Amino acid sequence: MSAKNNVKTEKAVKSNSLLSFFKEVKIEVKKITWPSKSETKKAFVAVLTFTLMYTILVGGLDSIFSSLFKMILNLK
Repeated sequence: MSAKNNVKTEKAVKSNSLLSFFKEVKIEVKKITWPSKSETKKAFVAVLTFTLMYTILVGGLDSIFSSLFKMILNLK
């Protein structure tokens, strides 16, 4: 009889802890301070600028090294 009570208690604790977990998540999400629209735009522009600069840099280096390897391999 006590084994059955243990199983029921464990199931109740698991479901209760799951419910309390989601309640706590909801409370924590309410504490988040979201960025304003202008801050989001500034961050987006910064990420876009960095991405474009990085793409140009890597593309340029790829072009340079490709040309160098072609020159080196054609000399032999």
